[in-house]
Amino acid sequence: MLTGGQVAGLIVAVFWAVLVSFIALTLLKLSRLLGEASEVVHDIGDQAGPLLEDMTRTVQRANEQLGRTDVITKQVAGVTQNVSAVTTVMTSVVGGPLVKAAAFSYGVRKALGSRDGDGRAHSGKPELQARSSGRGRR
Repeated sequence: MLTGGQVAGLIVAVFWAVLVSFIALTLLKLSRLLGEASEVVHDIGDQAGPLLEDMTRTVQRANEQLGRTDVITKQVAGVTQNVSAVTTVMTSVVGGPLVKAAAFSYGVRKALGSRDGDGRAHSGKPELQARSSGRGRR
């Protein structure tokens, strides 16, 4: 039979064996995880070069398009200035005489329209019609 000290030693030895087995399995799983992580990092490193080249080409194309847009914007600004100048010239050439003619014709109509058929001038104030029934409001 085993003595009390030997039983205690046996229990401690079993405990240590279980603990070491648990730590060994944990370290094994951790080593597998680190191996997979290093493969992922390696794959990302392999793909990073072409991705950066694609991004560089995309940025260059975007810069080219922005340059073209800048040229188009400057041309539109020039066209806008030209249209503004033409509008100003047309307003001064056509608008001035038209306004004068319209004012003259308005004055003539006002002068001719302010006379009755018998030649008397109107006062220019509106007149109210008198009620014919002679009754007040209902």
